[in-house]
Amino acid sequence: MLVREWSGWTNSGATKGDPDFGMVASCSSSSRGAVTMGSIDRYIFRTTLASFALVLVSLTGVIWITQALRGIDLMTSQGQTIVTFLGVTSLVIPALVLIISPIALMIAIAHTLNKLATDSEIIVMNAAGFSPFRLFRPFLYATLAVAGMVALISAYLAPDGMRRLKQWDAEITADVLANILQPGRFAQLDQNLTIRIRERQPGGVLVGIFVDDRRDPKERVSIIADHGTVLKNEGGSFLILEDGNLERLEAGKHDPALVAFGRYAFDMSKFSNQGRDITLGIRERYLWELLSPLANDPVYMQLPGQFRAELHDRFMAPIYPFAFAALTFAFLGAPRTTRQSRNFSISSAILAVFGLRMAGFACSVMAVKSPLAPVVQYLMLALAIGASLWIILGGVVVEPPAALIEAINKSNARLLRLLGRPATA
Repeated sequence: MLVREWSGWTNSGATKGDPDFGMVASCSSSSRGAVTMGSIDRYIFRTTLASFALVLVSLTGVIWITQALRGIDLMTSQGQTIVTFLGVTSLVIPALVLIISPIALMIAIAHTLNKLATDSEIIVMNAAGFSPFRLFRPFLYATLAVAGMVALISAYLAPDGMRRLKQWDAEITADVLANILQPGRFAQLDQNLTIRIRERQPGGVLVGIFVDDRRDPKERVSIIADHGTVLKNEGGSFLILEDGNLERLEAGKHDPALVAFGRYAFDMSKFSNQGRDITLGIRERYLWELLSPLANDPVYMQLPGQFRAELHDRFMAPIYPFAFAALTFAFLGAPRTTRQSRNFSISSAILAVFGLRMAGFACSVMAVKSPLAPVVQYLMLALAIGASLWIILGGVVVEPPAALIEAINKSNARLLRLLGRPATA
């Protein structure tokens, strides 16, 4: 890999009739006044954040759809509404944004730099006296905004969403009425108590309900209802049966008593999960709960290593946007003519970011057993940011070795001959 320094190129071919001349004059005057300089910063800042928002929404939406499809049984087998389905599945979005944001920022910075390079704006800015770090400044502002958002999500929003998801999921799936009562099956909820439903309909409506209650040795109660719903209030959980018949056969009698009813409440509080404690996992803890866990916390007592790994992951989450932004600018921020290919720089930036993120995941896994793994991860981030800043401040341009370019060109020429196509000069 070859490097060279920014040479302070001048656009010697720019004249008053050349579009580049206006940019040079504007940038030159901006060095004497802060107004035009601020407008350039705002332009790059807006372009970067707009690209970041578009990439973030697109990637999050695609991944969210794949996650949401796993919970489709909320609507099919458990009879929940579309509002409940969307509410439950959307609680994972903050956790997805937390992972996707640094990658989306890298893509946004690469897109903005490529746009500036395609329009020769980077070359003109360099010719007007822009230092490498001066051009990096608006990207740094955008990175600060993204890092602040990531810090907020990591400390509060993501664990709060996961906590609400667990509580909501417990209310929907852990309740006997919503989980065990499956259409077409006889469910024995208790000794001598059997319930069957024919089907579930949207809105939690149960159709074709049969109840056989023999818990009282003095009588046997059989209930058949056309439909019903589950009602939960301060008094407990009730199965509200509508349009049915109740048959009560008392011990020692031969003829049962038949009662037709329009509405009947069957007490199911014993089988509800109301009041049951929910154990929160490590990812469902807020940042301050990870910083000072309770001494008698059973999860902390069993998994202290995972607490340590999760805590350091929360600390490093807002650092990754700075590392990705610095690496991307170090490879792509140098001025190049339209004849110089940027494919090598783009590929190198992607490989560097991918390698850093994978190494971070590996250190997070190792941090569960080794206290030194987080230290290694901090050092990797510091090294990546430090090396990138050295490249940016020193005006170093990262270029592929000439031998590598020649080898790639020869390989492409041989491939084109094999395909029967003439090689381009």
